[in-house]
Amino acid sequence: MNEIWKAAGAAAWGAVRFSGLRPFLDEGAKEAIAALCPGVETVLVAAFPYYAGPSPGNLSLYCRGEDYHRVLARRLGQVCQALEAQHPGHRYVPGADNSPVPELAAAELAGVGFRGRHGLRILPPYGSYLFLGTILTDLALPGVRGMAPEGCPAHCHACQAACPTGALGPEGFQPAKCLSALTQEKGALPPEVVEQIKHSPTVWGCDLCQQACPFNHCAALSPLPEFRENLLPSLTLEELEGLSNRAFRRKYGDRAFAWRGIGPLVRNLGWWEGGE
Repeated sequence: MNEIWKAAGAAAWGAVRFSGLRPFLDEGAKEAIAALCPGVETVLVAAFPYYAGPSPGNLSLYCRGEDYHRVLARRLGQVCQALEAQHPGHRYVPGADNSPVPELAAAELAGVGFRGRHGLRILPPYGSYLFLGTILTDLALPGVRGMAPEGCPAHCHACQAACPTGALGPEGFQPAKCLSALTQEKGALPPEVVEQIKHSPTVWGCDLCQQACPFNHCAALSPLPEFRENLLPSLTLEELEGLSNRAFRRKYGDRAFAWRGIGPLVRNLGWWEGGE
């Protein structure tokens, strides 16, 4: 199994019995998983690094390469094919940020990295610059735990201090306050959010908590070419001017920032570049 995941580019992987994940699921998620993989027994989870090195740009680091949904779909599909060859007659259903599987909970149970105070998984030497992917299967496999480090140092609160919106408070991560999520919202935004985006280094996403994390200061580069090559660090209003939503998706549809359409980016760039 280790060789299968290594060949697919995973930096770490683990397996958890589905019964162990049930307490983290609501009824809707249980029904959706049952529909995707009837008789599910095991959830496999793996981490794929995406860091391509420090470089200027107004797009978050995670979306500068090829859309991670597409990349992980291919790489998880490769694992599914290998598993099918070894254990024919079973279901193998991949997912990456687009399935009802709670990836962070699965990674926690499987020992894939550890949870940082910013709520993301940290896996040295790649830090928290990771995408998580899962595979549901009706094949009963024993639980496999990765070699997770101990966790964040007790004295370190660098990510919390760096968060410009207070999304990382003592009570934990508050998604509704996260600037990364707010840059992706459609429509009008409150005046205080507009000001935050105007003063943010990025018009899509936010890397501030990750950049402050000591585990990311010397993060290893991703070995995956999809996240290292053909990078798009920035966008300008001029580049988007005159594009319809259809033309925008045709031009940028292979990037993770394209899923919301052109509207949020044009809006944010207008504020960011000093427009109305």
